[in-house]
Amino acid sequence: LVGGTAHVVVGCGDLDDGVGVVKTSTKVNDDAVIEVAAADHYVSRAAHKLIAGLDAFGIDPSGRVALDMGASTGGFTQVLRERGARSVIAVDVGHGQLSPTIVSDAHVVSVEGFNVRHMTRGGLAEVSGIVAPPHLIVGDLSFISLTHVLAAVVDVMAADADVILLIKPQFEVGRTGVREGLVTDAGKRADAVANVLWAAWDAGLATHGFIASPIIGTHGNAEFVAHFRAVGDDRDAGNPTQWLSTVNRLAGA
Repeated sequence: LVGGTAHVVVGCGDLDDGVGVVKTSTKVNDDAVIEVAAADHYVSRAAHKLIAGLDAFGIDPSGRVALDMGASTGGFTQVLRERGARSVIAVDVGHGQLSPTIVSDAHVVSVEGFNVRHMTRGGLAEVSGIVAPPHLIVGDLSFISLTHVLAAVVDVMAADADVILLIKPQFEVGRTGVREGLVTDAGKRADAVANVLWAAWDAGLATHGFIASPIIGTHGNAEFVAHFRAVGDDRDAGNPTQWLSTVNRLAGA
């Protein structure tokens, strides 16, 4: 931030007053007024990304068996339980990340060291102890393209399941598409998102909703939330072609 006294609010994405800062490396003037934004009760800020998707797409988790892919500290899982999900299978390839408050919930099954790329219905049931296929699948995955996991999602989901995925272009464009972790080319950003929608279509998932995430991702990357359901008898419903103009507009292309 340069020129004059600045009012900086740390830890907030959208502000009516001041400048929102989420990166600890952001440079400010010596005379900048620093204010730490009040924290909410969620274990991670990612929770607000799922909240935005659920609200925008009109999806109610109540009574559903849900699968949270890439659960990490448990922000998505927390939202699902608060909104009435009967049980949540929280899977992550890592270990020891899930917040103790989430682990202590008897309706949350934590599965660590689990790679969703190789997920099968039988394998998921075996490691979770929950035989019923998930009727709601959410995902916030990093360091892997969603195109590599969509077939597995289709394999484990209930026939009438809703799927809400966070699309992160920085993990879709390949190494040549990022500079210091940031996707700066709007065209590549839009193409990366479109590739995910088409890969989902090829796997048997139709697009039923698409919004920009209300919170930016790491390094300031724009991210997006998409809603999928199984392709139905009407092959035109949910075809990605219907969403490309929205994708381009929200991606800035």
